[in-house]
Amino acid sequence: MYLGKIVETGPTSELFARPRHPYTRALLDAAPSADPEIERSRRMSFLVGDPPSPSSPPPGCRFHTRCPISEQVCEIAEPMLRLVDERSQVACHLA
Repeated sequence: MYLGKIVETGPTSELFARPRHPYTRALLDAAPSADPEIERSRRMSFLVGDPPSPSSPPPGCRFHTRCPISEQVCEIAEPMLRLVDERSQVACHLA
């Protein structure tokens, strides 16, 4: 969920193995690993920019102001949750 909107749903194991929404990927990338070897070798990625105001979210996709793959359609049209396989949904124009 980002700024009050669900961005991705699905079985836990699938969500962790193959996150489709850029915000889901960012959340999972931010979680540390309990394994020191994995933690030392993992690549850190950071979201740029400031989060928008929840009381005045931007038009289009609420995540587009911080999204690393955002395109013009993301600024204009709000993506709706859509099925991407039989048990998973994502609200992203580009996923």
